[in-house]
Amino acid sequence: MSPLAHSPLAQQAAASLVQSVDWLAVAPPTLTALVALAVLVADLFLPEARKPLLGRLSVAGLAAAALLLLPLLGDDRSTFCRQGTTRACSYTADTFTLTVQLLVLGGALLAALLSVTALKDADKKLPEGEYWFLLLSSAAGAALLPASRDLATLVVALEVASLPAFALVGLRHGDRRSAEAALKFFLSSVTATAVTLMGVSFVYAATGTLYLTEIADRVQHVDGQLTTLTQTGVVLTLVGFAFKTAAVPFHFWVPDTYVGAPLPIAAYLSVVGKAVGFSGLILVTVVALPSYADVWGPALAALAALTMTAGNVGALRQRATRAYSAVRLLAWSSVGQAGYLLVPIASAAYADDPGASVGATLAYALMYAAVNLGAFAVAALVGRAHARNRIADYRGLYAANPLLALLLAFFLLCLAGLPPGVIGLFAKVTVFSAAVDAGLGWLAVVMAVNVVIALYYYLRWAALLFRAPDAPDGVRARHHVPAPLTLALTATAVLAVALSGAPQLILRLADTALF
Repeated sequence: MSPLAHSPLAQQAAASLVQSVDWLAVAPPTLTALVALAVLVADLFLPEARKPLLGRLSVAGLAAAALLLLPLLGDDRSTFCRQGTTRACSYTADTFTLTVQLLVLGGALLAALLSVTALKDADKKLPEGEYWFLLLSSAAGAALLPASRDLATLVVALEVASLPAFALVGLRHGDRRSAEAALKFFLSSVTATAVTLMGVSFVYAATGTLYLTEIADRVQHVDGQLTTLTQTGVVLTLVGFAFKTAAVPFHFWVPDTYVGAPLPIAAYLSVVGKAVGFSGLILVTVVALPSYADVWGPALAALAALTMTAGNVGALRQRATRAYSAVRLLAWSSVGQAGYLLVPIASAAYADDPGASVGATLAYALMYAAVNLGAFAVAALVGRAHARNRIADYRGLYAANPLLALLLAFFLLCLAGLPPGVIGLFAKVTVFSAAVDAGLGWLAVVMAVNVVIALYYYLRWAALLFRAPDAPDGVRARHHVPAPLTLALTATAVLAVALSGAPQLILRLADTALF
């Protein structure tokens, strides 16, 4: 061995290449990924009759990953940091990270509970091993993304979350509608990725670093010749994430994708897919590019106004007397809700405390996740009796199952922001306040108009539940609720009621300095 290998300089260089990993900080996404691999391997050896065990393992794995967030509360932890500094790290578990990971893992867990029943009831048998592996892989990427603090990790996490979702949407073999939905989702997402990578490469070329905190410092002092390159990179990155968040005009894939996908995957995309897009957008704008707030602030404000308007008008066009799907209505509703979620992020460009504006987005996202997944759980139950799951199929639901009808009505009132759905009302007020405090009074007015529009179609659907059924004999047959669906409905109902009774549990995020 060369004597140079024992020199102090060589030993110091070798030490700089060794990273001490904070395994507790990275445990939630890591455990989710390990369970995904375990499911994939177990699928090779389990006989067909025992494949349902894969679903139980997946649910248990997601629950365990969510529980691993508890030891991380109240303690900011970073790992994979540049030697000698804690400001340039690739992974950070702070309040923002843990909140989004709770949303992601909780949403994935509820989608998994819906999936257990859906896989058992599927007319066209879905391959269980592949299904659970893809769902867990996507959830692992989604849980990694909010912790990412460099552009490379951010893009990798984004793709790990997105790529399995394409396959999940089109996993029903021989179903033309599912294949078409997967193709639209794939093409739009690939376009978004290409645009995002182009923007990220321009920002890296201008700043010479991938770490978000270093980009925030260096982007203010780029050479004059690179100013245009930097501005182009910022715009392209924003456009790429606008695709991921389903912001107008990049929302065209949402309705067909939700309708063509298995219903649990539509529920997953409506919550976890949004969490991926919005957390990435927040990290890029508020953390990496605060000095370009004059670029992304007005752009996001305009996108918020257009998105909420297009989503609510699209939902308004759904008619209970026609063969429109309830899932399609929820898809358009999710586009409108995306517009509301964009409002506080746009407000962060003008606010004295951008972290509080981000907190308003997270508070609204948590409310939306609980009640929207509850609405999807009811839709999954009704879909077992009515394969087309039309809005008209909900007429007279109260006569068949009073508790189910009351739950759906409560979820819809939360989404509309009406009592007794107090959490929906308070969450909307929080978003309003963020816009007004930032001086975006015009955006608050646009949001107020859209809230009124949304009231009409939410209340129309809720009223339909209590009307006399068209076919009394058929409707009065009570819906049998399988145990996993019962658990999903109970969890979402308890969350929605608890948050309406104690909204401060999540609204305090709006007063928390997250960054």
